[in-house]
Amino acid sequence: MLFYSFIEIIWIVIAAILLDLIIGDPSWPTHPVILIGRCISLLEKRLLTSKETVLSSRAKLWRGVMLTVTITIFSGLALWGIVAMAAWIHPWLGYAISVWFIASTIAVKGLKQAAYQVLKPIRSGHMEDARKYTGYIVGRDTKDLPEGELTRAVVETVAENIVDAVISPLFFALLGGAPFAMLYRASNTLDSMVGYRNERYLYFGRASARWDDVMNWIPARLTGVLLLIVALIDRKLSAVRGFRSIITFARKHPSPNSGIPESAVAGAIGIELGGCNIYGGVVSERARLGWPLRERNADDIVLTVRMLYGTVYVVMGGLLIWAMLIIR
Repeated sequence: MLFYSFIEIIWIVIAAILLDLIIGDPSWPTHPVILIGRCISLLEKRLLTSKETVLSSRAKLWRGVMLTVTITIFSGLALWGIVAMAAWIHPWLGYAISVWFIASTIAVKGLKQAAYQVLKPIRSGHMEDARKYTGYIVGRDTKDLPEGELTRAVVETVAENIVDAVISPLFFALLGGAPFAMLYRASNTLDSMVGYRNERYLYFGRASARWDDVMNWIPARLTGVLLLIVALIDRKLSAVRGFRSIITFARKHPSPNSGIPESAVAGAIGIELGGCNIYGGVVSERARLGWPLRERNADDIVLTVRMLYGTVYVVMGGLLIWAMLIIR
């Protein structure tokens, strides 16, 4: 665990979750994810310059590998050095720094705030505001989207990010503290910035996209289990239908990981996700997940956020039990 015993890591992770639940994700200029993004942009300019048209596909692939390796290793080692220095100054400073950095890699409260920013104008009938705020969290065109499609966009985003913004960083934090959590966040940030299948990034961003898939493989499946546990506890949800949905639909999703939480949420709630999206005026048909047992509505956003928080509470409960067993 680099600096700490496993029991110390557990308490640090619990404290980080509580900190995020209380203060959320502050958008400070020095936020580590923002700094990682700036490093990615700077290195991208060096590796993929205005002369990119003369680069072969193979050259772009290898430069993409260089970007992925450099950013992930640098992020992990930089935080290792910061935590080591803090722990050397005083053990409690090391704990505090670790808690803060792990909290910066998760976004439970931030996801809820983003979802409710869309929910409120839908409920008040201000659909233009709802479309505007939905456009902040998805890449698809949101102009003229009705309530059901706005709901779908928010539910899909929250469900997918239960893996990316919650379970994956916590999983890696438990494996290796704040440095591993930040290494994961760097990998995920790389994917979100260059992991696209367009002309510019088809080859250059491939390594980042594949590495993010590898990093999320185990956490995505853990998330599926956690969501089913939440569905067992919450009477408004169906764990059986959620399980059937994962088995039936998850593999149809273009991502090897995102289909699991999205299918679980769709099945547990009793709605259909996926379908027709428009990106820059171009129609794209996504795999349909779940069964359309009823029309989607804004209340489904509330149910999805409940599932998000439910997974966090289950994780915290499991960690507390684990810690008590170790202490005994």
